[in-house]
This record gives sequence, C-alpha cells and structure tokens, in this order.
Amino acid sequence: MDIAIPLFEGFTALDAIGPYEVLSRLPGYRVRFVAVTAGPYQTDTKQVTLVAADPLSAVPHPEIIMVPGGFGTRALMTPNPLLDWIREAHTTTQWTTSTCTGSLLLGAAGLLKGLEATTHWAALETLRELGARPTLRRVVVQGKIITAAGVSSGIDMGLTLAARIAGDEVAQSIQLGIEYDPQPPFSAGSPETAPPHIVAKQRERLRARLEASAGAPGA
Repeated sequence: MDIAIPLFEGFTALDAIGPYEVLSRLPGYRVRFVAVTAGPYQTDTKQVTLVAADPLSAVPHPEIIMVPGGFGTRALMTPNPLLDWIREAHTTTQWTTSTCTGSLLLGAAGLLKGLEATTHWAALETLRELGARPTLRRVVVQGKIITAAGVSSGIDMGLTLAARIAGDEVAQSIQLGIEYDPQPPFSAGSPETAPPHIVAKQRERLRARLEASAGAPGA
C-alpha cells in the first residue's frame, strides 16, 4: 500500500517530514517520495534536500497522496505535470491529503471546488479563489480529502488519517512513539491568538519571501 509524497523545488521541510514521521509507522504501508523527475529537491530555505526516488509515472495510483506546501507551490498552480498527476491519481486514491499550502495544489487541480478546506492562515484567500470554502480549522476532513493548516499541523493530519485507517489505538501508539505532546511556550500559533503586531510583521515577512521566491531562478 503506497503513500506518495510528491516533492518539488521550494517545498517546506516539515510539511513533508511531519506527516512522514506519522504515516511511515502505519502497518502495511510504505511511504514513497516522488517527483516529476526523480532526484534531489531543495526546501524553500535551500538548506535541506530530500530525494525523490521515483518519478510520478512509477506511482500512478497510490492509495494515499500527501501533498506538502511551501513557497514553491505558487509556481505550480498553472497547468503542469504535477497537477495532472494529482488529478488523475485522486480518481483511485483511498485518501488525498495535503499540509499547509499543499492544499493550493489540490485546489489548482480542481479537487476542492465547493469543499471546506484549510491551508496556512496567510493563504486562505488564495484557497477561496480556487473554489474552496476556507476555514481556520487545523484539520478538515471532506470525504476522502483531508487538508491541514500550516506546517506543524501535518502531524495532526497524519494522526487523524492514521486513526481513520488503522483505528484510534494505533494512532495513539504512533503519537506516543513520536512523543507528540505539544507544550509551546507562547500562545502565538494562530492569527487569532498571536499579538497583532506579530501577525503584521509575519505577514510582511511572508510577503517578502513569496516575492523573492517568485523571482528566483527555477521558481
């Protein structure tokens, strides 16, 4: 049973690795990192590289898709082979999932029209433009599609999916195994709870990074 995580230039490391740490522990499943072309792909910080061992064509019908986000998603929202693969693979998946702005790629593939979905809080309006009904919920289940909010929420999504597939006890065992027991030092993990000036500064940083990413070679 294959879980396919597609890589691309400019993905966010934890978007892919958070769900991987959960889903790789599911009995009977294997995680496969794939890409349009097999090979190494850098994260949006260009400080971490993951290797896609297989091209998309080698895994046309995975049981599960988990699409990560990152600044690199913006260059992939117009017709391209990755969107074609997502759209076609979705016709036979058991579950189609995303973390952070990976949901923008699900939306660009036409999979979220009329559905509730989530993404990073700064990209909710883009999600609306793609036909979804955006929500700030951390994990959103709509039929066989599961979207997760920003970056760290991919772990929550993975555990939600693990429970749907293998039951609550297996999911709880995985949670204990990775000691996922969040106790953040600040209540600043969402735009509702963070101080307004922090939200404003973070919006500006994200805007600058997005603009820089859009102008980078190969972006």
